[in-house]
Amino acid sequence: MACAEYSFHVPSLEELVGVLQKGLKDNFADVQVSVVDCPDLTKEPFTFPVKGICGKTRIAEVGGVPYLLPLANKEKVYDVNKIAKDIKLPGAFILGAGAGPFQTVGFNCEFMPIIQTESEHKSPVNGSYFAHVNPADGGCLLKKYSEKYHDFGCALLANLFASEGQPGKPTEFSSCPLNSDEEVNKWLHFYEMKAPLVCLPVFVSRDPGFDLRLEHTHCFSHHGEGGHYHYDTTPDTVEYLGYFLPAEFLYRIDQPKETHSIGRD
Repeated sequence: MACAEYSFHVPSLEELVGVLQKGLKDNFADVQVSVVDCPDLTKEPFTFPVKGICGKTRIAEVGGVPYLLPLANKEKVYDVNKIAKDIKLPGAFILGAGAGPFQTVGFNCEFMPIIQTESEHKSPVNGSYFAHVNPADGGCLLKKYSEKYHDFGCALLANLFASEGQPGKPTEFSSCPLNSDEEVNKWLHFYEMKAPLVCLPVFVSRDPGFDLRLEHTHCFSHHGEGGHYHYDTTPDTVEYLGYFLPAEFLYRIDQPKETHSIGRD
C-alpha cells in the first residue's frame, strides 16, 4: 500500500498563538489563545487512554472521499495498528475522524478513533466510538466500539492525528451513485446535538499536492450523541475550548488515483 511522507514546517507555539489569535477574531466575539500545559486527557470529558497529545506529532490521511463517493469501494479496509507502523510510530496514540469498519459492524457508520496502538511492550487500547442511524426511528445512535468489537479497523477514509500521547504544551452505503454535494446531503442524516461535545478535529492549512481533505471533525459525548461535525447552529452562544499541536510530518496512505471534490464538508 503506497505511503508518501512529507515534512511540515513547524512554527513555534508562540508564533502560532499570534496567527490563531488574529484569525479567530474574524469569526468569534471573544478569543483567547495561549500556550498551556495539556490537561490530563484520561479524565472527563475526554476519557482518552493517554494523558496528552504531544511527542513526535504527525498527520495521516488514509484513503479518501473518492473511495466512498460516488459508490463505496468495499475493498478499502484498514487496520489502525498497521497505520501506526506505516507512519513510523508503532505504539502511537491516534485520534481523528473516519469511516467506521463496516467490515466488522456490518454497516456504514461514522467513526471517532481514539486508539493507543500496539507496541512491543504494550497491548493496544481502543477507546473509539461509532455513530449510525437507528433503523427503527431514524435517530442517531452512539456506541463505544470496544463494548462489542475487539479489532482496530477502519475503512474507506480517515484523517488521523498521531503522537506519543505524552503530556506537554500543546448510515448505510448508498446503492445509487452520489455525483454532487446536493445528492450527498440528501443521503446524509443531519442531527442537532446538545453540548458538551468532545471533538477530534484534524486539519491542515494547505494541501501540498496530496489531494488532502483540509478539515475533518468527528465528535462524541457522554450523553449518547456523536458523529460528523457539519455546522454550528448556535453562533451567538456557542463556546469552544480546544487543545492543538502542530504536526511534524504528513503521511499520505493509499491515495486515490482518481479524485473529485464532492462530499468534503
